[in-house]
Amino acid sequence: MKVFYLLLTLFTASFIIIPNSVKAQKIYSCDSPYDADVKIYVVDSRYDADLLVYKEESKYNADGNDGHWYFVESRYDADKKVYFTDSKYDADLLIYFVDSKYDAGWRNKERIYLLY
Repeated sequence: MKVFYLLLTLFTASFIIIPNSVKAQKIYSCDSPYDADVKIYVVDSRYDADLLVYKEESKYNADGNDGHWYFVESRYDADKKVYFTDSKYDADLLIYFVDSKYDAGWRNKERIYLLY
């Protein structure tokens, strides 16, 4: 009987732990900086960016905190809410959109905490 409860506990825990550890970067773009978790500025050069971002077509392809973003329509579906600023001096994070998913990633890891 103890084995049954142990297996049941492990089975239940796997549904709680595994989905939370494989967290996609689902992003919602806010209209106001006050609603956002992070303020972002899109730079013209990849060399000025803290993060190189690739826009994924599916939320299932976006994984972890490595620059693969999927933009959602609802703020309630998002992992992070962002606001795109007009000035890089108002931004918390500088990003550059890349064309290849293999180019995505952090250039300045000091800012990685902003998207956790």
